[in-house]
Amino acid sequence: MLVLAADQFVKHLTVQNLTEGERVPVIGEFLELIYVRNPGAAFSLGKDHTWIFTIALAVVACVIVWKAFGLRSRLWAVVLGLLLGGVLGNLTDRLLRAPGFPVGEVVDMISMPWMMPAIFNVADIFIVCGMITVALLVVLGLRFDGTRERDHERAEAERAAEAERTAEAERAEAPAPASPSTPES
Repeated sequence: MLVLAADQFVKHLTVQNLTEGERVPVIGEFLELIYVRNPGAAFSLGKDHTWIFTIALAVVACVIVWKAFGLRSRLWAVVLGLLLGGVLGNLTDRLLRAPGFPVGEVVDMISMPWMMPAIFNVADIFIVCGMITVALLVVLGLRFDGTRERDHERAEAERAAEAERTAEAERAEAPAPASPSTPES
């Protein structure tokens, strides 16, 4: 909820204190504030289909909450919590800002023109950083239960080896089959 609150607070300050489209240098051209309302996704893509982004954000939020119930990893909980906060920040705009439910425009204000031609917001930062961290956790093999993939594979291999040893022991203890008797003539 901290991410959602921070995102909405910064958006509130932006709407109250900046004129739409005005550039305010913070650190020269390295970091600028520019208040824009974005009806689409990144780079204003899909601006005529805003309602689709509302549905997508709602689905992503539900999936994150659903996955959170099975978590036993504190790191995964933090990462998914930060990601959820970012998703809810932009979903709040889609639901509550003009032109209205469910096609509200997202307030963006952060620009780093030297890096990319996009204008983004606090929620976007947490979404991007969260997705990068999710990718790293997957690559490193950290599972939702807190174990590592290689630990899980090793445990599976040990269980399979134990099952094989048990099966061999049972075969060794089993009585040998009786040899067929030959009829006497």
